[in-house]
Amino acid sequence: MTIEGFIRYMLSEECSIFKVENKIIYQDMNLPLCDYFISSSHNTYLIQDQLIGPSHLWGYAKGCRCVEIDCWDGPNNEPVVYHGHTLTSKITFQNVINVVQKHAFEASDYPIILSLENHCSPPQQERMAAHLLDILRDSLCTTTIDNAVPSELPSPEQLKLKILIKNKKAGSLQDTLNRRGQAYQGLTEEAEDTLESEDEDDEGAGHMLKKALIRKPSKKHKDKGHKVKVALLLSELVIYTASRKFVSFEDSKEKQKCYQNNSIGEVKGQKLISRKAPDFVSHTVRFLTRIYPKGTRTDSSNYDPQEFWNVGSQLVALNFQTPGVQMDLLIGKFLDNGGSGYILKPEFLRRRDSAFDPFNVADRYNPITLTIKIISGYQLPPSNLSKSNKADPLVKIEIHGVPADMTKRQTSVIKNNGYRHVPLVSKLGVTLKPASLFVYIWTD
Repeated sequence: MTIEGFIRYMLSEECSIFKVENKIIYQDMNLPLCDYFISSSHNTYLIQDQLIGPSHLWGYAKGCRCVEIDCWDGPNNEPVVYHGHTLTSKITFQNVINVVQKHAFEASDYPIILSLENHCSPPQQERMAAHLLDILRDSLCTTTIDNAVPSELPSPEQLKLKILIKNKKAGSLQDTLNRRGQAYQGLTEEAEDTLESEDEDDEGAGHMLKKALIRKPSKKHKDKGHKVKVALLLSELVIYTASRKFVSFEDSKEKQKCYQNNSIGEVKGQKLISRKAPDFVSHTVRFLTRIYPKGTRTDSSNYDPQEFWNVGSQLVALNFQTPGVQMDLLIGKFLDNGGSGYILKPEFLRRRDSAFDPFNVADRYNPITLTIKIISGYQLPPSNLSKSNKADPLVKIEIHGVPADMTKRQTSVIKNNGYRHVPLVSKLGVTLKPASLFVYIWTD
């Protein structure tokens, strides 16, 4: 075998470090939805920044399993999708749902969640409901599996080829089941506003000033317990994913139903993790929990998803249009289990009696030793910043997981020597299965 043939072999599928058996769906898909990490996107319609960039339909064809639709009143009684109070362009809700219908199950047969950030008036909410029913038809989940209020969420397997609506719900799921067959065109009910206050995810006067400059002020302050009107036609389509405003872990444990979920901003979520990580885990064992970026990420940058996966958050939503380490972590994570968009959480993040604390794992789990040896590089282009027109690459290795697992290593560079580097043989301790290994090439 020639050196070229050997290199081609090393780069072939046969030598991939990704397990062949993980390229198919191999995990148990018969557990409740809250037992899985679910690939999720934030502001799915945006393809650039959060302020003046274009909105586009391509985001809804990316294969993630929870997509966001930011809905506002539009002309001619047609709801539109855009980042409200900004200069981002608008697309119609109808076109978005058409794209969802076309691409929803190309990447995976498992359920997709449409997370509606709904600012529409009741008449346009009814228009939304009409589009959902007319376009999605049998794919739309419109009742429970056995026509009874569940004691736990159904499994991905039970919801195959189904589309779930995540939105505010008027009344209870039992009310919805009782109203089956009734006519409620034009009827509305009040529901608690589940949207976070604009100020909750800001830190300091600088952020407040920035937001005042780039967003229109709200017309009036929303009091605690603020109610909004929800069209019953739309509310009746919310079955297993009813949005509920997060108050506290104690409140959720006492009052929240299994079919209700919470959305928590990244800053509030980080504070909760630092103060009450075991309670956060206990919460996500029971309820679907969505994490979203703070409002000041106007450049569509991303937060570190790992810290929220560490406490079992299922719907960790990132800006898919922004490349970087954060998106690489998400893409790498969801390559597993056949790229289905659903990854079974480890057992200690699923048990009802779990006392897992990501900040205190040393005494509970036996670490494994991961040995990595950097041998060579191939087809590495020279940096356009290099004066010698030679590549001066280094290899960086990172482990992302619980704080005890977080570590970095890198090779040392021999300047102007092409591919040569100071060899690196590194032994790294890894405590828990959810940890991710990140390897990338950097030009010094």
